[in-house]
Amino acid sequence: MKKRKVILIAVLIFVLFLVLPLIFNKKGPRHFTTPSLSDIDYSEVFFTNDTDNLKLAGMLMIPKGDGPFPTVVIIQGSGPSFRDNGWNLAIVKYLQDNGIAVLIPDKRGSEKSEGEWIGASFDELANDAIAGTEFIKSQDQFEYSYIGIVGMSQGGWIAPVAENKSADVSFIASLSGATVNAYEQLLHEEIHNISKYTYPFIAKMIAPITTNRLQKMEYLSSYADFDPIPYLKKVDVPVHFAFGEGDKYIPVRACIERLEEYGLNDFKTSVYPNGGHALIDIESSTVSKKCMNDLVTFIKGIEN
Repeated sequence: MKKRKVILIAVLIFVLFLVLPLIFNKKGPRHFTTPSLSDIDYSEVFFTNDTDNLKLAGMLMIPKGDGPFPTVVIIQGSGPSFRDNGWNLAIVKYLQDNGIAVLIPDKRGSEKSEGEWIGASFDELANDAIAGTEFIKSQDQFEYSYIGIVGMSQGGWIAPVAENKSADVSFIASLSGATVNAYEQLLHEEIHNISKYTYPFIAKMIAPITTNRLQKMEYLSSYADFDPIPYLKKVDVPVHFAFGEGDKYIPVRACIERLEEYGLNDFKTSVYPNGGHALIDIESSTVSKKCMNDLVTFIKGIEN
C-alpha cells in the first residue's frame, strides 16, 4: 500500500512537471491596431511577369502632391497574400502618407495574380518583384525618382535575389527578414513553437527533429537549402535591416552577427525594443513609429 502511494505521488509530480509550462506559458494574443483596406487610397493594377509568363495584380498607392516620388515594390512574407493584411497595410500607409509611392503585388496564386506560390522558388518570386519594377517604369499614373524593394519577413530573403538580377533596384529594406540560412531560421521558430507546450530545454532537444521533417514538406522544400549570404555579398546598393527584439520567427542576434561575420558592415541594422516579428510598439499597439521613421529616412536619403 505504501509503495502504491509513493508511485502515485511520483506520477502526480511528473504530471505536474509536464503541465506547469502550459500554465505559465499561457499568454493572450498581442493586441495590434492596424488600418483597414478602406483606409487606404489605392488603385488596382495589372502587369506581367514576362520571364515566367504570369499575369500579376496588385495595389498601387500614390502619395498626394506632385512627384517625382521615391517608390518601393513590396515583397510579402511566406504563404499566400491577402490585400487586407493589417501588417502590410500599416506599413504601406505610413510610406504613402510620407511621400513614398508603393506597389504591393498580390503574391502569385493569391487574390488576382496567376500562378501558385506553393513550390515557387525564391528565384521565381524575385522575378515577380522585378516585374513590379518594370511596371513602375512603364506606368503613366505618376513620376517616380527611383525604385527600391522592401522585403517583409520572408520577403527579406527574396529582396537581395531580386536586386542581383535587376539594375533598376536602388535600395533594399528588410523588415524582420533573416540573414541566417533556412534551417537556422526554421529551427529558431520551431524552438519557440514547441516551448509553448514544454520546457525550453526540451524544446531545443525536439526542434531539430521537427525542423528536418518540416523542410521536406512541399511548401518549404523549394527553399530548404537557401542561404541569403551569397546574394547579400553581391548587393551593391544601400541596405537597411529592421529587427524586432524578441522575434520568435528569426534569431535576431544571430542575424546581426552573421552580417558582421561576412564583413557586411555597410548595411544599416536597427533593433527595436520588444518589437517582435511585427515590429510593434507596445505603448501604441501598432507598428513602431521609430521603425517607420527610420525606414522613411533611409528611403528618402538614397542618392541616385
